[in-house]
Amino acid sequence: MWCPFCNHDDTRVVDSRITGDGMQIRRRRECSSCASRFNTYEKPELIAPRIIKAGGIREDFSEDKLRNGMLRALEKRPVETREVERAIRVLLKEIRSVEEAEIPSSLIGEWVMRELSQLDQVAYVRFASVYRRFEDVQAFLDEIEMLEKESPGSQDQRQISLLKKRSMDKKR
Repeated sequence: MWCPFCNHDDTRVVDSRITGDGMQIRRRRECSSCASRFNTYEKPELIAPRIIKAGGIREDFSEDKLRNGMLRALEKRPVETREVERAIRVLLKEIRSVEEAEIPSSLIGEWVMRELSQLDQVAYVRFASVYRRFEDVQAFLDEIEMLEKESPGSQDQRQISLLKKRSMDKKR
């Protein structure tokens, strides 16, 4: 490993530790030339199946696309980062455990929606609206009603009901 400060190619490992999520090893290194210290991270390279998009196009799985899609749906929502990372780890494990060489993107979309529904209902509806290509307000309302029916007692106390205002409007 070369030193990022002086480009000398002789560094030694001073300390190694497993990161908090258990998915990486952090190595503390020291350059034998300039004595600078720096960290490197090592993680296993796991092969994920190729993804078959809706139009039949095939592409390599991208963890970044998965993470960005979830973060976009969760933007400005009261969900802790560690919970998001836990959900992403669950999805990555599930994707990498598939024994097929290729899987449809629709399957991954369903898995993402499952995890988002457990994290935040608003994020779930945001993601579902793009993923399922909602065409009108009724599609949103149908999805919200379905979500309320599936998990009426498990609603996070930090969230308000998605249908609360609507049900009040109906009473009037």
